[in-house]
Amino acid sequence: MSQIVYLNGAFMPIEEARIPVLDRGFIFGDGVYELIPVYSRHPFRLQEHLRRLSTSLSSLRIPNLYDSAAWSRHVEELVKRNEAEDQSIYIQVTRGPAPRDHAFPAHVEPTVFMMSNPLITPPASLVESGAVAISSQDIRWDHCDIKAISLLPNVLLRQMAVDEGAVETILFRDGMLTEGAASNIFAVDKGVILAPPKDQHMLPGITYDVILELAESEGIPVDIGYFPEARIRSADELWMTSSTKEILPIVQLDNTPIANGLPGPIFKRMYKAYQLYKNHIMRSAETPHG
Repeated sequence: MSQIVYLNGAFMPIEEARIPVLDRGFIFGDGVYELIPVYSRHPFRLQEHLRRLSTSLSSLRIPNLYDSAAWSRHVEELVKRNEAEDQSIYIQVTRGPAPRDHAFPAHVEPTVFMMSNPLITPPASLVESGAVAISSQDIRWDHCDIKAISLLPNVLLRQMAVDEGAVETILFRDGMLTEGAASNIFAVDKGVILAPPKDQHMLPGITYDVILELAESEGIPVDIGYFPEARIRSADELWMTSSTKEILPIVQLDNTPIANGLPGPIFKRMYKAYQLYKNHIMRSAETPHG
């Protein structure tokens, strides 16, 4: 079965999808994206993802062609047309094709593209053993809260991790933790979860929000603030979170173990809570309402 994508109002095999070479997404990286995990054919936290997409579009002054109901229909139809039970839905919206000029074109129709890939979450062995990360200075721009497609700094930072055999590059700006190259980062210090704030230096992750909600329900204290690099390196636990990685323990940073070099008790508790919550949401989606 061919991979089916959505492009500007039509579903088609990916081999048939075509975008003009003057599309501003190609020329300038002028666009935004969103990534939605799908479990057992049910999109996870769909409305939260669509609200973040709308915020990103508004920040770049790109018109949002669809309301939430229309986006939901397109996403659900794309899920139906692809094979995998668990999928990763990628949405990209660019300002559209126009003659090359830095200034916004006066009249242009945005390009809307969506595709589905099988969702691959971390294997149980990696969750049990923990992952390795490296660190770097945060070289990205000052609007990381916009989920923009111009990701070259993130690509370079992520490749640094790949080159070192690590899963992620943890970023520090002016000596303070921001996030990972493609994830949010949490630490645990003396039983308290440490989380960077949602400012312009961090993408407000949907999984980030889930972690904070679950911590509250589990009665685990959370401290949201700016945390110096030394405190992160000496933390009892370190995690990364994202829509595809879910919640993953980091047990080594720059060749130095985090605490005893094993996933910690707060992580294990939160990982279990996350899986239970995910399963509950999926069961609720399958239950008819009326």
